Amino acid sequence: MTTRREFLHGSMGALAYAATLSSPAPRRQPARTGYLWAPVYLEHDTGDEHPERPGRLLAIDDRLRQADWYASLLKLEPREAELSPVELVHDPEYIALVLREVEAGRRELSTGDTTISAASYLVALLAVGGVLGAVDAVMQGRIQNAFCAVRPPGHHATRDRGMGFCVFNGVAIAARYAQATYGIERVLVVDWDVHHGNGTQDLFYADGSVFYMSTHQSPFYPGTGRREETGEGLGAGLNMNRPFRVGAGDAEIVGAFRNDLLPAALEFQPELVLISAGFDSRVDDLLGGFRVTDDGYREMTRIMLEIADVAGNGRLVSVLEGGYNLTGLASGARAHMDELVNA
Repeated sequence: MTTRREFLHGSMGALAYAATLSSPAPRRQPARTGYLWAPVYLEHDTGDEHPERPGRLLAIDDRLRQADWYASLLKLEPREAELSPVELVHDPEYIALVLREVEAGRRELSTGDTTISAASYLVALLAVGGVLGAVDAVMQGRIQNAFCAVRPPGHHATRDRGMGFCVFNGVAIAARYAQATYGIERVLVVDWDVHHGNGTQDLFYADGSVFYMSTHQSPFYPGTGRREETGEGLGAGLNMNRPFRVGAGDAEIVGAFRNDLLPAALEFQPELVLISAGFDSRVDDLLGGFRVTDDGYREMTRIMLEIADVAGNGRLVSVLEGGYNLTGLASGARAHMDELVNA
């Protein structure tokens, strides 16, 4: 069994890949943007034919390394999340179930369609911990924003169920962690994945301290996210769904961000902005039917930065979710990062 030390320094094929990467040039000025990527995240082994495969992260990193701003990024490191912040979102019984089923050698969680391997429990905790490290860096003022290229994804994971390729809900855990650690009262979570983030919605639906907004294809997996689902109790009015039919593109998706999200978010005044950044809403994705372009991702990112600048001192953390056409995924991530870096 691979040790934690081996994981943190890259193991097996991931280590061989890391050894081929040249060292970045020294930064000449303080970094504005953080970037979380590590070979360890490749070790969640879903198989080369699975849509959510390790090659997704290789494609993103290869593309970002070509940017003239790459050397200026603050390179964030993975860390294994303690269970206490994970338990702010997930039932201890579910966390224990994931560990038990991974150790038993199962290839899929019993709770849903999520492929797992021998490394998946540890990699999932390292993904969450890395995202929490990005929150720390932003909240402590070391950077203004960050993009976390981690896997497995998380936005479908509910309190007691992994599904839709997801194990632990990193964005939801980040929101609760920021509130518990830094006294943040209001968090905005925006999800532009082509699939509705049912797990995130469920976790905050009656909360009152988290505004959740999603654009997504409908009808589509997982079958949630109707426009009428607007929250309840303390969360009434703080859940915004904008479902669209197959073929929707920049006009519809960016329009929802500009016309619906922006005024509502500025009224909410979030102190931290989190993005579930799914690039499967991009044109030509293997699973989705949207037609968002790189310019659309740039504009959505600019809107998110505008909200963060006005309401949250520029504090923004973006976390990878879907995106299954490797070329399109890498191109969309590059467009997103161009805006984060150059804002």
